[in-house]
Amino acid sequence: MNHKPFSPVRPARLFLVSFSLFTLLTSCGTATGDELVFTVTVTNPCGTDRRDVPVVINLHETLGKKAATVLSAEVTVPDGSPSGLIPSQLDDLDGDLIPDELAFTADIPARSTLSFKVVCSAVSPQRAFLPRTAAFMKVWDRKYRYPYINSIEYQGRNTPLSMYDAIYGHGAQWESELVGFRVYMDHRQSIDIYGKPRPQLVLDSTNFYSTREDMAAGRGCDILFAGPSVGAGSFRGYVDEQPTYVDSVEARGQRVIASGPVRAIVEVTDRNWLYCDRLLQMRQRYTIYAGHRDVQVDVQLRGEDVDSLAFCTGVQKLEMENEGLMDVTSGLVGSWGRNVPDKAAPDLIEGVGLGVTVDSPYLISKKEDDFNYLTILRPVDGHIRYHLAICALMEEDGFKDSKGWFNWLRDWQKELSQPVKVKVSKH
Repeated sequence: MNHKPFSPVRPARLFLVSFSLFTLLTSCGTATGDELVFTVTVTNPCGTDRRDVPVVINLHETLGKKAATVLSAEVTVPDGSPSGLIPSQLDDLDGDLIPDELAFTADIPARSTLSFKVVCSAVSPQRAFLPRTAAFMKVWDRKYRYPYINSIEYQGRNTPLSMYDAIYGHGAQWESELVGFRVYMDHRQSIDIYGKPRPQLVLDSTNFYSTREDMAAGRGCDILFAGPSVGAGSFRGYVDEQPTYVDSVEARGQRVIASGPVRAIVEVTDRNWLYCDRLLQMRQRYTIYAGHRDVQVDVQLRGEDVDSLAFCTGVQKLEMENEGLMDVTSGLVGSWGRNVPDKAAPDLIEGVGLGVTVDSPYLISKKEDDFNYLTILRPVDGHIRYHLAICALMEEDGFKDSKGWFNWLRDWQKELSQPVKVKVSKH
């Protein structure tokens, strides 16, 4: 795979929106029961090739009640292409043990249409694909076993530090081959980022706690010190023209929704968040796809007149040699520079590129303050969507200066505004 900065951009966009609990890996086992077959056509309207384009099919819309019988699926290119069977996954989004979505990625040439044959079956999976994304959460264990967990929820009366320290890695973690992330399990709910010299999945071994031996072996490390800023696309309240943390909640939790060959999804929830004298219910979801350095963020809010409230996200200013981007005609902000991620190791200085783009329906305005380039947000029917992207200077085949990074961000934003067209035809 070519990961050069100016190869076709890879925006993480869902084409049919819904959500999951865990991932069921698809297979190419021989079906012995009834098969449900349909064709998916994907059209690239742009004049550039696209790689690792996410395609997501809502199985309830496509199969109706028959979706409840699906245990596995296989996706193939039926037009004689040598690519044959391609990786895919079934995701149960609401925890009822019924798959809600089928997800796969594909390379779509410029101004062309590809067709994919999908066969869903009641037969259990027989083969797992090589993972290109991962997500997990572990509990801190005094015997150093760090067991995996799917979800956790804390009472709001706990101190932020007690929740933060109870999770190994301080929160749920997710990654593609290119980049890694974690979201802090406390009132900040900050997004922290992990850089890699070369494409690989490493977080399950380093857990964001890279040693110098890990770094010397090319496993990468934490590359950002967020401090009081919004970091890399962290979601915040916005009161008196200042970002605010998610304080005063009845309960806060995290959940690993999907971890598979195609995509990983992590969820953050806050129940009865007292914000601007109103009680809100909030769910944040972070989705990353194979081959991507960007994350789709979906925030769902419920509460009295919630669409009248303001929130914010954005990117931080780097502590050394910071260069910023605030596009005057859109919701794009970015930054480039260097920082010391671990203040206990001041000799370890990392170069970082950050970016956030917000679609116009959710954008109120933009603002620069001492720490951030901010985008001020509003919900539409209780929903906010934005995308964040990162890069690390340590990448062997990556970006070397702010010009290259900011050009990539503009191309990325443009492609997000021109999604591929997906059509499902039942047999």
